Amino acid sequence: MYENRSLSDKIWLVLKGLGMGAANKVPGVSGGVVAFVAGFYEEFIYSLQKVNKKAFKLLINGRLQSFYRYINGQFLGMLILGMVISYFSISKLLDYLIVHYELYVWSAFFGMIIGSIYYIAKDFGDWNKKYIAYLLCGVLAGVAISFLEPAKENSNLIFVFFCGIISVSGMTLPGLSGSFILILLGNYVLLLVDSVNALFDALTAILQWDFSWFYNAQHMELLQVLAVFSLGSLVGLVSLSHLLAYVLKRFKKATYAVIIGFIAGSLGVVWPWKEEKYAFDNFGNIKVDANGRDIITGYSRYWPSDFTFEVFLAILFIVIGVLIVLSLDWYDKYNKTRNG
Repeated sequence: MYENRSLSDKIWLVLKGLGMGAANKVPGVSGGVVAFVAGFYEEFIYSLQKVNKKAFKLLINGRLQSFYRYINGQFLGMLILGMVISYFSISKLLDYLIVHYELYVWSAFFGMIIGSIYYIAKDFGDWNKKYIAYLLCGVLAGVAISFLEPAKENSNLIFVFFCGIISVSGMTLPGLSGSFILILLGNYVLLLVDSVNALFDALTAILQWDFSWFYNAQHMELLQVLAVFSLGSLVGLVSLSHLLAYVLKRFKKATYAVIIGFIAGSLGVVWPWKEEKYAFDNFGNIKVDANGRDIITGYSRYWPSDFTFEVFLAILFIVIGVLIVLSLDWYDKYNKTRNG
């Protein structure tokens, strides 16, 4: 596990990190699924578990090389590099697509969730009464959440830190989408779009020797939010890897049954056909937040009444979303066949 990797291996690790980062950014899709299918999930969890007291002792005592080897630093470093690159690129792309092609984006998300349900359930094994009960509990929890409207955006730093902790759950537990949870908490756009874009814009400005962003209060606030969110993500990544590994080791099938039910029950959250509900002031004008965006209080979901070309395209993107996730399964089978 700890030998020096070839250049091609390092490139593949960065590409795998890109895949994980992209999956974690998409609501309903788990980066852990990418790790599981691509064959490095166990090494990923094992490496994260090595970030413990012994690792911190090595770091504090200045034994950096020993610390690097102990936590499998080359492996984690290449993966994290890929994730960072992915977050910048996917953030800009999603920002544009959601504004201009919202129906099709949510249709693709909807399809990806359906595909994730199949992927997680296909190797579950035999279902007995106990696991069916766990499944139904997950479905009920998911349905209940589907009827909840996404919470309002909250930039309180303590809450942002908490969002960071739970947002990385999708990397350590296949099937659980951290970005999906951020949607429910109301901070998806703030944390995975606005703040990431703010850092990207700042870095671009620095390369042009432009530091005007430093005097922009709104820009600096977004960077502060991103820093706290990143710190929470780091804490969550280490702590949850230990906790979830313990749960999966002892209650693996029960945990997966709940997850399958939860995802299935919460499909309504990303239902493509919905209209936004806005907050209005006393004069009938739509209220805006500190960033100038219209304040959304919820969604009104509906079923399309006519089979228009737009509806056809939305259905097509649902199918594409399903195929994107199923392609991971096909890739896994192809690798197993090729390797004998």
